[in-house]
Amino acid sequence: MNNDYIAIAKNTLEIEAAMLNEAKERLGDEISRAVETILSCRGKLIVTGVGKSGLIGAKIAATFASTGTPSFFLHPTEALHGDLGMIGRDDAVLAISYSGESEELSSILPHIKRFDIPLIGMTRNASSTLGRTSDIVLDINVSKEACPLDAAPTSSTTLTLAMGDALAVCLMRARNFQKEDFASFHPGGALGKRLFVKVADLMRRENLPVVDQNTPLKEAILTLSEGRLGTVMLTDEEGKLSGLLSDGDIRRALMNESFSLDAPAKEYATKHPLSIDDASMLASDALVLIENKKIQLLVVTDNTGVIQGALHLHALVEAGIS
Repeated sequence: MNNDYIAIAKNTLEIEAAMLNEAKERLGDEISRAVETILSCRGKLIVTGVGKSGLIGAKIAATFASTGTPSFFLHPTEALHGDLGMIGRDDAVLAISYSGESEELSSILPHIKRFDIPLIGMTRNASSTLGRTSDIVLDINVSKEACPLDAAPTSSTTLTLAMGDALAVCLMRARNFQKEDFASFHPGGALGKRLFVKVADLMRRENLPVVDQNTPLKEAILTLSEGRLGTVMLTDEEGKLSGLLSDGDIRRALMNESFSLDAPAKEYATKHPLSIDDASMLASDALVLIENKKIQLLVVTDNTGVIQGALHLHALVEAGIS
């Protein structure tokens, strides 16, 4: 069978895009009412649904939770068997059922309404059990599924997910939710690392390869090898950073006719190397500094120039700082 998979894929995306556009055109005041209802909720937003709607609901709940709206997913079956108590009087519920007639979901709706908990329904049919019970109905009807049989939930699940995203984005705007807020919910993510990880968190403080600037080069090389930073730090008479001696410095020195292993290390070192005196600097900013200056080691000192630690490019890479 000779299928044009590219054409099939494009057609699938075109159908789903068309269904999203149809939903966009008929969107009305109900989205504003839903946002205001969630904003006024003093508790959590509980998302519930069965089957494909449940899978989409779990993702929607995760999106809410990570963007400033306390939320979790509750399966209707689990609710019927004891977990209904997880819904409090200060909470709101977002119930999802494309048909609006899911048996398990319909079974818990009276219990939700008994406590006068705000109920937002996502369904294609406002006259369904879910539609009639809901305080607000978000229309997720599609005129065509992308499935060639017009049977498997495809366009409808895409629209449901997108409607959840639309709610989440509205709430983010209403709360003035910023990237710093997002990062605080994702401290292990790339954005969280860029915004929260400091130089102090990654710099090496112990067993630093440091020698007096007048130390013979051969002894400095030994310290360099043992230090495993590819560089030895030199200090002056006051114990302040005065230079850096790297593998590259030594290789270049070997080309000098006057090269001597007994010469003071400072003769071959880089004088007045780049350093910072603020260990609270963001690691991401330190990475920019390292990349711009084309160095591998950034020395951290106090405000008098005394060495406090060293940040190597490898430490930044291993920590996932980008």
